Amino acid sequence: MTIDELRELIENDEHRQLELKKTTGELKEGMHSACAFLNTEGGWLIIGIAPKSLKILGQRVTDGTQQEIAQALSLLEPQVDVRVEYIDIPDRPDDKVIAMHFDGWSWGMVPYTYHGCPYYKVESTTKEMPRNMYDERLRRSKPDLFAWERQPSEFTSVSSLDEKLIRGVVRLGVEKGRLSEQALTDPIADVLSKWKLTDGNRPLNAATALFTKDTGMYTQFTMRMARFRGTDKNEFIDNQRVEGNIFQLLNEAMNFFRKHLNMHGRIVGFIRDEYLEVPAEALRETVLNSLCHRQYERYNLTIGIAIYDDRIEIANPGILPPQITPENIRKPHDSYPYNPLIANVLYSTDYIENWGSGVRRIVEACQKRGVEAPTWAVDGGFVVVTFKRPAEGELNQGQEGDQKSGQTTTEKTTETATEKSETTTEKTTEKSNKTTEKTTEKILRLMRENPYITNKELAEACGITEDGVYWNTKRLRENNVIRRIGGDKGGHWEVLT
Repeated sequence: MTIDELRELIENDEHRQLELKKTTGELKEGMHSACAFLNTEGGWLIIGIAPKSLKILGQRVTDGTQQEIAQALSLLEPQVDVRVEYIDIPDRPDDKVIAMHFDGWSWGMVPYTYHGCPYYKVESTTKEMPRNMYDERLRRSKPDLFAWERQPSEFTSVSSLDEKLIRGVVRLGVEKGRLSEQALTDPIADVLSKWKLTDGNRPLNAATALFTKDTGMYTQFTMRMARFRGTDKNEFIDNQRVEGNIFQLLNEAMNFFRKHLNMHGRIVGFIRDEYLEVPAEALRETVLNSLCHRQYERYNLTIGIAIYDDRIEIANPGILPPQITPENIRKPHDSYPYNPLIANVLYSTDYIENWGSGVRRIVEACQKRGVEAPTWAVDGGFVVVTFKRPAEGELNQGQEGDQKSGQTTTEKTTETATEKSETTTEKTTEKSNKTTEKTTEKILRLMRENPYITNKELAEACGITEDGVYWNTKRLRENNVIRRIGGDKGGHWEVLT
């Protein structure tokens, strides 16, 4: 670097990537800034310049000065190879300016420390790095050692996991062609080992998150769900707190949506097409992404679902990868799963598709129904996805016909004519048949959305008894419309038509 280049570099005084010190007497403070440069975007440490006045002072450089600088650099961990430049000052041959450039931090690198303490830059200020930031960078640099999902579970064993659920998930993976048929007969321990979910005889935290029967001490296996009156949190209509593994929490979330969101429908041929005001596929994908990518090490935080009169918010304790922002998240991008072991199991069973395509599927599901796509934001350590609820009459306006009551004009007219012309007995019989038909279609839709849905959940969603669910599913099985894969617990439904 020449003296002219130096003048150009310092002309705007100190900033995020430039630190000025008068002499090596301030070398220790200078090394704090050097460490901060290494942990942020890089920068220059210049010794021999007066801050504010920007007067070029320089200093005499001896062997002792060079040794002092070398000793200070050796206290940076990990070690860095820094070229120290000594810049001549015109008309002052005995004095030099000392310049050192430090490269910036890249995602996946270990955090740097000086004398055992990490520093980073906040604008032009050097600060000690917060513990959570340091831990996160350390975790990312060595995921095999520090990732929460890869740690052996402290509270569960292989025998305490839900074997029927594991078997059901394996069968689903085999049917979808993502697991080999041999997995159907493999011992549970071997299945978990092939998924890399065990450490010797102990299940990892990832296995617990997926298949635990008892949440026990895991407070992060909890989900908060509330339906608020109006557009703020001042008054709620329903407030729930549920616990369970990933599959159970997904089911609970979808049941909550069905309970509190409006149902719309239309007649397509002889089939009644019913759907939520915000597509169930988009909501399911968003909740699944939250469960898959949340920061489980943050044990005191939980996923939150809030339904207001005008919107739905799904808040996930986590971060977006540095390559993805709320502004560019809808653009095509690679996948950066926060919990790769959990993501791999969900992918192998068809719960998620190709990594990186979740946002696209959410947007496409909304577009298909004429609903506004959601927005993403990062707020206070949470990634928040917000769906706007359609106004009355807004949903698929001009495409879906009369959605407010879920009936077409033709259907209404036909029912009116029937009511006038048929006897009370005939009307009662017709109403019963129509109710059965609508219940059957709703059961099929729920099974398509969630193959693992239980009879109890079907009964609650359809507004009938569990005996009614049994009668309907029995008739559907006899007509080869559906079939049950596996037992009552751990098995799942498959809709054949």
